[in-house]
Amino acid sequence: MIRVLLADDQSLVRAGFRMILRAEPDIDVVGEAADGREAVEQARHLKPDVVLMDIRMPGLDGIEATRQVTALDPPARVLVLTTFDLDEYVYESLRAGASAFLLKDAPEQQLVAAVRVVADGGSLFSPSVTRRLIERFARESSSAPAGLEELTPREQQVLRLVARGRSNAEIAAELVVSEHTAKTHVASILQKLELRNRVQAVVLAYESGLIRPGEWE
Repeated sequence: MIRVLLADDQSLVRAGFRMILRAEPDIDVVGEAADGREAVEQARHLKPDVVLMDIRMPGLDGIEATRQVTALDPPARVLVLTTFDLDEYVYESLRAGASAFLLKDAPEQQLVAAVRVVADGGSLFSPSVTRRLIERFARESSSAPAGLEELTPREQQVLRLVARGRSNAEIAAELVVSEHTAKTHVASILQKLELRNRVQAVVLAYESGLIRPGEWE
């Protein structure tokens, strides 16, 4: 059973998400929060698998709440919800440790699928809206972040593919290796660069200049 916490300052929005998710046999809405501070406290107490996190909330906003929630032990995975597909705050939330983001007006089944993907350890980075977001807000650094030079040539190749939104299966097919090997490379990259998930790896790839906007295939 996937345990979900809803964090949004609008009660009607929470009610809508609650209705959608509770209709699924494998998802349980275990709690709700009306602001970021409450979301952190609820996450610490309820230990949800996934937190649906609004960005613009009173008091502690969704970005700082995401940073704190993903630092808990055990950490919860955060699926950020936003009204605008080019909201710069979403970029900051990805850097804070969010696994994915979704538009609030997304179809019901897309929301349900996103919760399952995030709960399973995945990150949603394929949609074109996400690509535009990163290409618009990624900032290139004058020097590579610490640890990037520790990656092997193969790992750098894998990181470029991750940054282009490739799944483990797609990486395996492109490099002609097993999916297990692709997954192992990704895990090694995250460990060496001290990153929480694939989304942060994508952000780093842009910031370091390893891949540049427009290089998507």
